[in-house]
Amino acid sequence: MRSIAQERRRGRNLRHKRIRRRVSGSSGQPRLAVFRSLRHIYAQIIDDESARTLCAISSLEGGGVQEALTAEKARLKRSRMLGKLLAQRAKEKGIVRVAFDRGGYLYHGHIKELAEGAREGGLEF
Repeated sequence: MRSIAQERRRGRNLRHKRIRRRVSGSSGQPRLAVFRSLRHIYAQIIDDESARTLCAISSLEGGGVQEALTAEKARLKRSRMLGKLLAQRAKEKGIVRVAFDRGGYLYHGHIKELAEGAREGGLEF
């Protein structure tokens, strides 16, 4: 018998596989993949053709990012801020268009805020 947490994880993995059948990243339009844990959020821009991560960001990251995130009290605003920082890093590498991969999560809450922050930062999807 599976626990509730195992069932939720299994359902998310099934949804993610279904999404990945349609969404893939190329060198012209890499994939923006999002993973969310209970406390943190992670985002990567991936070129699936060459199987390389072009840039990434997480709420755990040091180097000024963690300090800026801790200064921001509202958790959803932190997700939006992460999206903006990711967009800034992507633009430095010349990436403008991405395919958004929500990772099997609902487009709601932290996932939505990260996506809108990335759009505000200049990414197109």
